[in-house]
Amino acid sequence: MSDMTESTRPYRSELRQRQAAETRRRVVEAAAELFSRQGYQATTFAQLATEAGVSVETVQRHGPKSALLQAALELVSFGVEGETDLLATDLGKAMLQVSGTAELATLIGDAMLAINAPSAGLWVAVASAAQGDEELRGYYAANLALLRRQVEHVFHVFAERGWLRADVPFDDLVEAFCVITSVEAYVRFVRLDGKPGDAYAAFVARTVGETILSPPRRSSPASG
Repeated sequence: MSDMTESTRPYRSELRQRQAAETRRRVVEAAAELFSRQGYQATTFAQLATEAGVSVETVQRHGPKSALLQAALELVSFGVEGETDLLATDLGKAMLQVSGTAELATLIGDAMLAINAPSAGLWVAVASAAQGDEELRGYYAANLALLRRQVEHVFHVFAERGWLRADVPFDDLVEAFCVITSVEAYVRFVRLDGKPGDAYAAFVARTVGETILSPPRRSSPASG
């Protein structure tokens, strides 16, 4: 009997860990949805609990709201909580497998549409709330700094491969990319100007290709 009890303990522990992780994800996804839909300040723990299908006490154990905001921003931006290496993600791996800068620009355009379309609402809500909340302003600034560090990290790899323009300072290329791919640019292009998502992806690809990446290499003509 004791041997059987011992053998079931690891299973029970793993099951509890999976259940806890699933609950955590539901709470964070609820935070991302409600903060985006109705704003950070207006969202209550009770509403978060209803959206996540858990008790208020469960939500509070994952709080405070500012911590849920941080987790929600990480989740919508990178697909996981916590600071992660972009090059270790599926997107990062795909970027390192392209044949050249033309293909890379197209991939970046499609990726920014896939990232900004679902996350724009949350980022806009946070930016708005941060204007009157010092703590939120700090979180917002920290997340922008995190995104910039990710771009710098990726661009160092791009530079080693000769994929960046050599006639523009590195920091200027990073800044240009952050502006071109920003949520604000997505909101202006798609939500305010009413242009379709595929047009936005093409705009990002074209602008990144023309202003940040090195020109595609032309194959030399065959010698006669």
